[in-house]
Amino acid sequence: MAKGYWVSVYPAISDPEGLTAYDKLAGPAVQAGGGRLLSRGSRIVAHEAGITQRVVLIEFDSFEQAVAAYESEAYQKALTALPDGYERDFRITEGID
Repeated sequence: MAKGYWVSVYPAISDPEGLTAYDKLAGPAVQAGGGRLLSRGSRIVAHEAGITQRVVLIEFDSFEQAVAAYESEAYQKALTALPDGYERDFRITEGID
């Protein structure tokens, strides 16, 4: 079974500390949904579009599990804590089996 991944890129964050409330809710919601944090924007070398802002990569055992975790009540609550002034490109993608 192919794994599922959440890929988030934040091209613009006006208030990085503002993500704290979201992080406190999203972390447990992701773990409860079976997600494993693989990367959270440590070192980045950007090419092409040149976006060097925060990148988050989370792995799930399946694509369906990744979708269900996003749609969960706990993660939807976390989304309401995202601050104004953030811009995020969020995708759920299926891995190669």
